[in-house]
Amino acid sequence: MTQPTQHPIHIGKIVRHAMLFNSQRWQGEARAMDDLLQSVEQLFALLEERKLPYVLVGGIALLHYIQGRNTEDIDLIFNVAALQAIPEIEVTYQSPFFARGTYKDLQIDFLLSKNPLFAHVQKHHVSEQPFFERKISAATVNGLILLKLYALPSLYRQGDFTRVGLYENDIATLMFYYTPSLQELLHELTPFVSPQDMSATTEIVAELEGRIARFRRTSGG
Repeated sequence: MTQPTQHPIHIGKIVRHAMLFNSQRWQGEARAMDDLLQSVEQLFALLEERKLPYVLVGGIALLHYIQGRNTEDIDLIFNVAALQAIPEIEVTYQSPFFARGTYKDLQIDFLLSKNPLFAHVQKHHVSEQPFFERKISAATVNGLILLKLYALPSLYRQGDFTRVGLYENDIATLMFYYTPSLQELLHELTPFVSPQDMSATTEIVAELEGRIARFRRTSGG
């Protein structure tokens, strides 16, 4: 079961709407819509012009496949060399596997391909997808599920209940509409996580499969 075909996602408008509805960032003045939309277009034009490999992931990539929540950030799988080749992005935080930066009025979160799982998704789970701005290299359904499954055990250890709920809901929704082979995905994930995390992830997937089965029984779907 897949969702009905929808119009290409407008990344600039998604980010803009999320900023407007985030009370923590609301300052009583609306940002200039034209400036924000132009920043999104210019960012992806720069990536294409400099032939920098990237993969769109996170909430905006998810919205290409399913209806979802607002998101202010643009999330990209990127490598460190590419990050250094685009000085227009001001890097405000960097660790071995993650970075954060700003490009004009956009916030960008980077999943650095030094992480083996991120590199794996970039190599094996990417397709060109039509967005309003242009065709963009985005993670596939399987790629998004792998990234979220990979993150869940850490979120549990951190006690981040809010993000655990969001990630599990994202995975369950993708499972429901696209019916990927979870056994194959779990097998694919195994080399990138510890045995303890793999056991926890397998348990999470079984719970999500049970939730979907109950929904289908009660809804007649």
